[in-house]
Amino acid sequence: MRGPGFCCCRQHGAALLAAMLTVTLVATFAAAAMWQQWRSIEIETAERARVQSAWILVGALDWSRLILIEDYNAASGVDHLAEPWAVPLQEARLSTFLAAEKNVSQLEDASIDTTDAFLSGQILDLQARLNLSNLLDGVRLQPEAQAQFERLFTRLGLPQAELETMAQALLQAHHPDGANAPLRPPTSAQLGWLGLAPATVALLSPYTTLLPQRSKVNLNTASAEVLLASIEGLDQAGANRLLAARQTQHLRSLEDARALLGQNVQIKESLHDVRSQYFEVYGRLRLGDVTVQERSIVYRQGRDVRTLWRERGALTPPPPSTPQLPAR
Repeated sequence: MRGPGFCCCRQHGAALLAAMLTVTLVATFAAAAMWQQWRSIEIETAERARVQSAWILVGALDWSRLILIEDYNAASGVDHLAEPWAVPLQEARLSTFLAAEKNVSQLEDASIDTTDAFLSGQILDLQARLNLSNLLDGVRLQPEAQAQFERLFTRLGLPQAELETMAQALLQAHHPDGANAPLRPPTSAQLGWLGLAPATVALLSPYTTLLPQRSKVNLNTASAEVLLASIEGLDQAGANRLLAARQTQHLRSLEDARALLGQNVQIKESLHDVRSQYFEVYGRLRLGDVTVQERSIVYRQGRDVRTLWRERGALTPPPPSTPQLPAR
């Protein structure tokens, strides 16, 4: 027979096992509660950083619009690369842009910490590129614009068949005549919708744009590639001469360009200008571990600067404002 000691040991073992199970259960609940709390904090922190970044980038866009308005007020109607809007903003601490009061450069709202916020950006002249909308002339293609793009494709070593495919698809997208008509891309980055290969889209990116309406090429800001494509009869020597001359003194009118290049080149009021209305604004904010980028297209008409289109997210860096000529 088993003595009373055996029963006592069995009761102690059961109690110990119950205690261990209780501790395990409490630890599991505590870990789950802590994980839920940590997850809620991380979501709230990320959402707060996203909202703050959006506010700051909206402010940066408004600042760029103010720069363009001031440029219109101060300039004589001529846009060139020596103006303040054309200078890129290198990454700088956001607090340096804030008004300092009592030697403290911080926002009044203490909930917004700008210590680790860094802002950079750039304004690009979209009329320094060939506008794809110029190809459209009602229900047909515009011959002069088509000739410009043919010269650009030849210069870049791209097949003319791709230009024909793109032009016809753009015409169908603008005047859809069936269910198979392609969608009109919002920007030149979506030219793949018109049947172009990704490599072709990448090569065209620094030299083309897609604006809501027809536009002229600004001879003060266009790259050598765009100048050679947009001006009939211009050779590389003439393009280099124009680029060198405008570094010293910008063109004040098309007559300055004609005097510089001679009468053998075709500079037309319908295709060329020394003023711009369409600009692209890039903004990049680094707030701690969060990086947010924004790209906007703005239209300036007099002192009125309107935002036409905007996207935010992981964007490709802006192309250089004056791409270099490839070696020949």
